[in-house]
Amino acid sequence: MLDRLIKSFVILVLFIVVSGCSLHTLNTDRKEVGARDPCAGVKILPSLQCAMTVTAAFDYQGRLWLVWSYAGHVYVNHSDDDGQTLSRPVVVNRVPEAISAGGENRPKIVLADKGDIYVSWVTPLANRFSGHVRFARSIDQGEHFSEPIIVNDNLDITGHRFEALAVNNRGDIYIAWLDKRDRLRAEQEGRRYTGAALYYTMSDDGGKSFIPNRKVMDHTCECCRVVMAFDSDQLPVVMWRHIYGDNIRDHALTKFIDRVTAGVPERVSYDQWQIDACPHHGPAISIAADGIYHLAWFNNAPQRHGLFYAHSEDKGRHFSKAVSIGNYDNSAAHADVLSQGDQVYITWREFNGEQSQLFVMISVDGGWEWSIPRRLAETTMASDVPFLLDKEGQVYVSWHISGQAYRLLALDAE
Repeated sequence: MLDRLIKSFVILVLFIVVSGCSLHTLNTDRKEVGARDPCAGVKILPSLQCAMTVTAAFDYQGRLWLVWSYAGHVYVNHSDDDGQTLSRPVVVNRVPEAISAGGENRPKIVLADKGDIYVSWVTPLANRFSGHVRFARSIDQGEHFSEPIIVNDNLDITGHRFEALAVNNRGDIYIAWLDKRDRLRAEQEGRRYTGAALYYTMSDDGGKSFIPNRKVMDHTCECCRVVMAFDSDQLPVVMWRHIYGDNIRDHALTKFIDRVTAGVPERVSYDQWQIDACPHHGPAISIAADGIYHLAWFNNAPQRHGLFYAHSEDKGRHFSKAVSIGNYDNSAAHADVLSQGDQVYITWREFNGEQSQLFVMISVDGGWEWSIPRRLAETTMASDVPFLLDKEGQVYVSWHISGQAYRLLALDAE
């Protein structure tokens, strides 16, 4: 028993070390001050309250599923009353390992229509900014999970991180991530290579096997989350921050042209943010049945900066005029967007010097006009980035605060 406790402690310390930011990282969050952390110190029992991040999703029956990590393990539990009470946590990886659990690089969970549960995460490796993308599945409603596999078929000790995980109505599973295998090869050959590359894989057999990794594009920003949604034809649309020219870090997306082939990437933002650093601030995307793409992103260019929203009615070739979101002076950051057609929701987080504050604004005409931002909650504790969820038309904001019970806030259209 003592050996197991010591091993859990070592894994937790390793996790804290590998989750640290680079000195070259641009941190767009601010730390809360004066708050006592009830999760300070090492605890042995798994605690969702003390997880750094919690990712949530509803299944086809309206059950809420949560994935989080603690002390070297990924855990999954569920709720049948919208988060008021939770089932016992089920461990996904029986052998402890280091797990990335930051706001941009965190465990993910998606639910297939047939009830299967798919989980992904990144395990950091010995070198800085390196890792492998991991995947596991449950075919018995979360009672047990398969032995985790490594998704990236390149096993170099380099970056395979910031994955996006999604499953469509056909049950096709897609994983896309930022990959530095080509950068490593270029460095070994004495060639300059900026950023990383976007790679993906897919499974059409419920996660039992995946196709060989495929590359979409070189020179992605190497440290911002990748996001994915499905068009009305159930083919993926993937969005990421890309490096253009001399470290111009704007955004791009690709629409798949068939089940296994990514289309030609389109540039979707022209903010001209030039920075040789890691923003750690990826975009958000939502596509409803009408096929309209709704995007949110952040930039910090001198001439135009902050959070922005825009939508496209022609598969990303043209976009509406970008709408500014939130208060830049209060570090408005990490927006998420959710479309139900005419009703579109955006949530984000701000920091006013004393509290982190959660905001939402709503459009009832497909994203053309927006309500006044409404503050939903605040905290002086460390908090996760917010996400929007849809349960049979009811929209919620998932917002985890360190040391507190999980919270799911119901929204009403204005």
